Amino acid sequence: MEIRIQSIHFDATEKLQAFVEKKTAKLEKSFEDIQKVEVQLKVAKPATALNKVTSITVTVPGGSPIFVEKTCDTFEEGVDQCVDALKVQLGKFKEKLRNH
Repeated sequence: MEIRIQSIHFDATEKLQAFVEKKTAKLEKSFEDIQKVEVQLKVAKPATALNKVTSITVTVPGGSPIFVEKTCDTFEEGVDQCVDALKVQLGKFKEKLRNH
C-alpha cells in the first residue's frame, strides 16, 4: 500500500507525517487490497478556528476511489475522523464485493 501525503499552504512536520502514516496504515485491517492512500492536509482561511482541512482518498481495485474530507481544529483530529469514516466505507465496500 502506497501512502502519499500532501501539505498545502504549510510544511508538515515529520511528527505529523509519521502520525498520518501510522493511522492510515491501520486501514489495511479493514480492507487488505488497498492500492494507494492519498492524504491532503490544507490550511483554509488562516487564523480562524476549524481551519484544518484533511481529505483522504483511498484507491481500491475494481471500484471507484473512496473519498472523505473533514474540517477540524487540528490535523490529528481530522485524520482520526477521516480514518474512522473510511473504515466504515471500506467495510461496506468489502460487504458489497462479498455479495457479488
